[in-house]
Amino acid sequence: MKILSVTACAAGVAHTFMAAESIEKAAKEHGHEIKVETQGAIGIENRLTEEEINAADAVLLTTDIPIRERDRFAASNIFNVSSTAMIKSANKIIEAIENSFKE
Repeated sequence: MKILSVTACAAGVAHTFMAAESIEKAAKEHGHEIKVETQGAIGIENRLTEEEINAADAVLLTTDIPIRERDRFAASNIFNVSSTAMIKSANKIIEAIENSFKE
């Protein structure tokens, strides 16, 4: 499965990058391809391309703060989650995404 994620937190520092690291690790452990765009204090890093977005099976968006350019994902299969949930429960989030495709 191809999963994309955008992480962003209110301060744009620690939680943004901790959430990115957690979801990348969990997705890889489950055998999925993943790319994470961070929207931190220094702006957007590792920007997701239109081609990547179109090819993704699922897009995981944080909901702590409004993310920049959210309209890029209008046609995507979106899962909203907080950065805290991604940090603490990344494996459960991946399992929930997997289960949504089984239904």
